[in-house]
Amino acid sequence: MGLSIDIQKVREIHKHNMRVARQPILDSLDIEFMKSVESGDTTKQLEISNKKQELRDCTCLCDAYEITSNSILGVTEEMKQCWDSCLGNNPLL
Repeated sequence: MGLSIDIQKVREIHKHNMRVARQPILDSLDIEFMKSVESGDTTKQLEISNKKQELRDCTCLCDAYEITSNSILGVTEEMKQCWDSCLGNNPLL
């Protein structure tokens, strides 16, 4: 009997790592957003809102990406592709 990989658990762990990586970015954008509210810069507010939404949506990549491998190394390699560039450096690389 061989080991099996719980792909759903792998996805949840990866999404957790993405959420940890995006939190400081969202915090920084919150500050920028409040400054733009104070200055009345609605264009900047919209730009920041769009960036924040992109960050919120990035975890959807994990659910949408089809994992085809059944080895730990293969799954890790495939999960590397689920890291959105808006989060900065991929810790799996």
